[in-house]
Amino acid sequence: MPMIQPNESAAAPALDLDLIRKYSAAAPRYTSYPPATKFTADLASLPLDEAIAADNAPGAGPLSLYFHLPFCESLCWYCGCNTIITTQRGAATEYLDDLEREMELVAARLDRRRPVQQVHFGGGTPTFLQPAELARLGLRIRELFHLAPRCEFGVEIDPRRLTREQVEALRLIGANRASLGVQDTNPAVQLAIHRWQPTELTAQAFKWLTEAGFASINVDLIYGLPLQTSASFGRTIDEVLELAPDRLSVFSYAHVPWLRPAQKIFETRGQLPTPEQKLAMFAIAHAKLTAAGYIDIGLDHFARPDDELALAQRAGTLHRNFQGYSTAAGASLYGFGVSSISSTADSYRQNHKELAAWQEAVRAGRLPVERGLVLTAEDRRRRTLIMRLMCDRKLNYAALSAELGVDVATTYAPEIRALAPFEADGLVACTLEGLQVTRAGGPLLRVIATCFDATLTPATQRHAAAV
Repeated sequence: MPMIQPNESAAAPALDLDLIRKYSAAAPRYTSYPPATKFTADLASLPLDEAIAADNAPGAGPLSLYFHLPFCESLCWYCGCNTIITTQRGAATEYLDDLEREMELVAARLDRRRPVQQVHFGGGTPTFLQPAELARLGLRIRELFHLAPRCEFGVEIDPRRLTREQVEALRLIGANRASLGVQDTNPAVQLAIHRWQPTELTAQAFKWLTEAGFASINVDLIYGLPLQTSASFGRTIDEVLELAPDRLSVFSYAHVPWLRPAQKIFETRGQLPTPEQKLAMFAIAHAKLTAAGYIDIGLDHFARPDDELALAQRAGTLHRNFQGYSTAAGASLYGFGVSSISSTADSYRQNHKELAAWQEAVRAGRLPVERGLVLTAEDRRRRTLIMRLMCDRKLNYAALSAELGVDVATTYAPEIRALAPFEADGLVACTLEGLQVTRAGGPLLRVIATCFDATLTPATQRHAAAV
């Protein structure tokens, strides 16, 4: 892959760390609205079957399929994902049996002619599955669903345990995008987070994927981990740039020990960076990536100027779902596997988070839903406003009023007035026609979006810091 020439994209100006420091606060990631923290387990009150039927009405749009493959051989102590730690390979075979049962339950409720625009294998570690198991899953997907000719098929990969045979199996079933977990290239940090990953393994994964014909490779990094400094994280950015990824996801470490007890290890060792040090890491990552020609898509996503995410951002068609920024706008998302989340125009539903409960449901022929939400008309309107803010960094009142059937400037006047402090500090520019998040406000998108979130209350808000 050729390196981006630095002059292909105008580098973003330096971040205003004082303003980020002033406004940074806990906020949802807005992969949905209302956020998943507002889902209810009172399933008797949720007409979820009706929501699926409505989503499958004549003329229904395309599909996006997500498969949660939760197995990992060892636990990375920073991890916030729903994982099952095991070295027993037979666990994957049994899991696939149940996954196929769930796929059959869902496929029976859908018009199987609807094109699948996007498939994603997430984890856990999808490459815990062996080549034959990956082939089995890919074949069953194609038997039950209609994959579009240009389907975007992504898979999350752990370079530490990847084999060339797994890469070949993934390519044979149609996978064309890969996301490599790297997090940090510093050996000391890797040991501190219980994830030893020599850079040679990451480079080897790049080589195999490129040779197999994968169209795009993303790298996941995390800042705010134990023993990281701005200088060391800058070196990680430099080393990853030598691999020339198409995209990078540079996540802020979410310290949520009340949800992930393993993270308490970091507190006892006293190795976590301070908020000031974490902010400096974000600043150096942003500066290096934009100087190298990558486009700041939003929050933690960066992409080459010719990447589909960058093109969608420029075209105003960028979307956001439970996997982050996406080009699959207008597609209904159906999630499979333990803890996975599905979303349609009017509803969200999440599978059981515990493996035994999920298995019991699918073996009994029931959709394995643990909780969910049916959206009101007001929820849908606010979801649109927040989506456009998160993706376009602007709101056009006239266009949105026509789309939503209300006068946006009048109906949401209190929310717009709540933006006054951001406007005073140059983070948002407001006119009678709409509002625009400025370059300085980009890192604070999540916080700005909270002005339109009717679900947040100080007493119940438990989210990771926005930056």
